[in-house]
Amino acid sequence: MVPNLTTALAGPLLALEQRFLDQTTAIERWFRCAWQDHTPPFYASVDLRNAGYKLAPVDTNLFPGGFNNLNPAFYPLCIQAIQTAIEKYCPDARNMLLIPENHTRNQFYLKNVATLAGVLRQAGLTVRLGSVSPEITAPVTLELDDGQSLHLEPLQLNNGRWGVVGFDPCMVLLNNDLSAGVPDILQSPTGQTLIPPAHAGWHVRRKSQHFAAYDRVATDFAALVGIDSWRINPYFATCEDINFHERVGEDCLAARVDELLNRIRAKYREYDINADPYVVVKADAGTYGMGVMTVRDASEVIGLNRKQRNKMSVIKEGMEVSSVIIQEGVPTLETIRDAVAEPVVYMIDRFVVGGFYRVHEARGPEENLNAPGMHFEPLAFETGCNLPDYSANPDSPPNRFYAYGVIARLALMAASFELEAADPFRT
Repeated sequence: MVPNLTTALAGPLLALEQRFLDQTTAIERWFRCAWQDHTPPFYASVDLRNAGYKLAPVDTNLFPGGFNNLNPAFYPLCIQAIQTAIEKYCPDARNMLLIPENHTRNQFYLKNVATLAGVLRQAGLTVRLGSVSPEITAPVTLELDDGQSLHLEPLQLNNGRWGVVGFDPCMVLLNNDLSAGVPDILQSPTGQTLIPPAHAGWHVRRKSQHFAAYDRVATDFAALVGIDSWRINPYFATCEDINFHERVGEDCLAARVDELLNRIRAKYREYDINADPYVVVKADAGTYGMGVMTVRDASEVIGLNRKQRNKMSVIKEGMEVSSVIIQEGVPTLETIRDAVAEPVVYMIDRFVVGGFYRVHEARGPEENLNAPGMHFEPLAFETGCNLPDYSANPDSPPNRFYAYGVIARLALMAASFELEAADPFRT
């Protein structure tokens, strides 16, 4: 199943995809050389937006939670990528401890954990689940509605090493984004490898830092292939010291929104794009689509009503929003059965391992789709994102997905830059 793409504005994007096809050799060499100097995150997912005139990432998650939405045909890619990644951290690893989120009642997330644990085992690892949830004080088995089950055990320190009863892992894999901070037990140095590192969590990470790194990557890549970097790069700005409850920072926010809208309008005029620009105001930290607002005029962020302030004030784990990123809005022109859709690309190490479409029947092309009511189309990516078809139309599924894979890998590289800069042990 391949989603429909509105073709009215697709001309520039077709030209972009053709440029990627024409320069595949140079592009792949560029990536290969870059990864010699930088270590990719263990895994990541990237939300993309295809606007016809622009193809850009809008979010990058370093603790992806949707492996159950991938096409099972791509699991061999996951297994091979995991085996390659492990060689960098613990080449003779036998045991891996997987630390999930505390969502013990979220069936969708638990299926993700089951799928992830399954491909890790197929990569040659014995996997146990160690929970940092205060609710998990003794081993518990959770039954999933698809017939699977998960056995969770409380994370412990055994002889100064992370583990669970009778299990000493070489590697500890976080699938918990640490929005509420690093649990005390994970702050104890053990000599074991923790991936992703603790400083990848949302208690430290900021979206603005990621997109600043992406701006650098996109500029270099655009020079390589001879395009305007704006075609693959959303403008953004930030506002610090925000307090939506107290209406603190409204003037800063309005000023940044106005500046960004004017920059986008200038680009629209340059490329003769007949559309009204908009921006998306997001919490600068956090995920799950919380703390997000679409804005078309600076006046809209002045005097927010109570409901709007409450929506923007708190993100996952009840954390207060104190800074925001204002990001250029990139509409999605893709639909599945008339419902708006956006691609999500999954990567392990430096390899694209699949993807799916996030679909929302009640949202428009300019709205956030990561919201209640969304669903996923796991079989939409019928081909991998690494095998373009040079004999086909630039917008054929293999070639469109190849373009998605290129942009997603640029975001992955930005994440590696971001983590390098945030590393507290970097010299």
